[in-house]
Amino acid sequence: MTGTVLFAPLLPWPVIAVLAVVVLAAVLLAALRGLSGWALRGCAGLVVLAALSGPALQQEDRAALSDIVILAEDQSASQRLPGRPEQSADAADALAATLAAREGVEVRRVTVPDGDEDAGTRLMTALSDALAEEPRARVAGLVAISDGQVHDPDLALDLPAPLHLLLTGRETDWDRRLLVKNAPAFAIIGEPVTLTLRIEDSGAAPTDTGLAPIDISVDGAPAQRFNVRIGEDIDLPVTLPHGGRNVIQFTVPEADGELTDRNNTALIQINGVRDRLRVLLVSGEPHAGGRTWRNLLKSDSSVDLVHFTILRPPEKQDGVPVGELSLIAFPTRELFLEKIDDFDLIIFDRYKRRGILPALYLDNVARYIREGGAVLVAAGPDFAGADSLYRSPLGAVMPAMPTARVLEDPYRPTVSEIGQRHPVTTGLPAAGDWGRWLRQIDVDARSGTIVMEGIDERPLLVLDRVGEGRVALLASDHAWLWNRGYEGGGPQLELLRRLAHWMMKEPELEEEALTATATGQSMRILRRTLQETVPPVIITHPDGTQTQLDMTEAQPGQFETRFDGPEIGLYRLENGDQAAVIGLGPAAPREFEATIATGDVLAERVAATRGGVLRIEEGVPRIRTVRAGRPAAGRGWIGITPRGAYETQDVRQMSLLPPWLVLLLAAGFITAGWLREGRR
Repeated sequence: MTGTVLFAPLLPWPVIAVLAVVVLAAVLLAALRGLSGWALRGCAGLVVLAALSGPALQQEDRAALSDIVILAEDQSASQRLPGRPEQSADAADALAATLAAREGVEVRRVTVPDGDEDAGTRLMTALSDALAEEPRARVAGLVAISDGQVHDPDLALDLPAPLHLLLTGRETDWDRRLLVKNAPAFAIIGEPVTLTLRIEDSGAAPTDTGLAPIDISVDGAPAQRFNVRIGEDIDLPVTLPHGGRNVIQFTVPEADGELTDRNNTALIQINGVRDRLRVLLVSGEPHAGGRTWRNLLKSDSSVDLVHFTILRPPEKQDGVPVGELSLIAFPTRELFLEKIDDFDLIIFDRYKRRGILPALYLDNVARYIREGGAVLVAAGPDFAGADSLYRSPLGAVMPAMPTARVLEDPYRPTVSEIGQRHPVTTGLPAAGDWGRWLRQIDVDARSGTIVMEGIDERPLLVLDRVGEGRVALLASDHAWLWNRGYEGGGPQLELLRRLAHWMMKEPELEEEALTATATGQSMRILRRTLQETVPPVIITHPDGTQTQLDMTEAQPGQFETRFDGPEIGLYRLENGDQAAVIGLGPAAPREFEATIATGDVLAERVAATRGGVLRIEEGVPRIRTVRAGRPAAGRGWIGITPRGAYETQDVRQMSLLPPWLVLLLAAGFITAGWLREGRR
């Protein structure tokens, strides 16, 4: 039980102060005049002033509350390295038992979970959450059992008691890790890009190792091994072999005695892009749709277009001297013999044989196709005649043969059944509502894939692969009608854009492809195919185990499935004759960027609370009681600060000057003063 004097004034304190001045002045005046009762009258004034201040005695019945010690156990990924789980558990149990045995102490055990790959160890966040659930006035100490590799040390947190860090691990621990300092997300195909790597040893590493082996693998191919210096930056030039995603894996073999190999691997995923796509467009003659291809290709900033339109063929005899013509001579030899391999795509728009391109040049174009080039023929009526490109060395690589018929009937282009699954034509906007075309060249398909049909389901757009290259035949010159909005128009720009990019082997338009995209530890596997069914996909894990998953058709020509990888690393995918690789998660997550136990990260936070950093391998520390503000840690011991918290169970108040007592004392002092003065 405790007692406290409280005041509840009947008048405001300024008024009481004025009355006190008046009483004091009256007493002084009486004393100066020699009145013998001035002291007694002064006592009467004090009694009245005391009564006006309202003094009361408050008595409380209090029950002492126990102190709380928060014990945080780090269970992040780095704490699962060999030896640390047992070390942490034994120390936590011993500390909890010691604290619980002390009178008036309670223990709150909290767990610091394993966060996301990029989040790391959020120890201070866990302590903040624990403090939010406890009365701050009862917290006497905080003890963290961790390796000290904390990733939120700067979290704004006001700690009410000493913070102690008990380090796991051994002083003899050492680790080797691989760092990739710069890795671009995109790189130009065929041009080297420089990656900067570094191999570092930390902790009590051996001093006799100056070199370390490193294995480099591209897209899961057999790795090549090199020896590099430890502790030095390595500039590695890499040339991407293909467009799309390139997965490069760097691995440093595990050394004897190192703590973990989880940070010995780095997965780099770089998208290969073309610097500039060079396109040669040859228009045989001016026509209503002559600018269709030009406008399309010029609108793409990544395309370098070389366009020639034959305005004055050799057979034209108009009597105008050649020297007076402002036309540019067609550099046929330079384009079709010397620099043909510099182009990614050649388009013949309504071109016919006129002696401008000799058979030798066209034969070189056929060679260009077989060795990886691409040619698109936009056919007009001339394709059906005797001067057709088909009746040249290019005929051997054409996917369809003209029948010499030109159909002039209106028709609506449609996507064929197999075209519904081909990436060039699948999902075209507003399919079925397109405007009509007015002309089609009748052809018989010999090879390739018919993705669009015209009059009476005759081939309209045929795509084919020849050797390493590609050929496309559009059997009409009326695609421009869509551009003009004839009968509502159609997806002319989208169709021709897809067609041109398929010809130039853009990965996203491959009709047979297996791809995967990763989100954290989950991957979405997509299979594009012209077939109606696909076999299950086989997933090979980083440790060599395999998982087989069935794929479901999401839309025509696209099958997909999802897979959650149980571990980070490189996964290999196989589906029929298609294969792909993908990396899940960072190869060295944040938890394994630094694995050696240290108190440096939390040193400032611990010192600010007068706590300490001790190693568990030196023994579980003893517990002492220290006063607030005093050093709370020493050799082999840590301290907690008793808070003296209590709970008030009952409160009673009693007035020290009840009215009857005030009246009695005041009247008594005044009467005594009057009597004393009267006797004088």
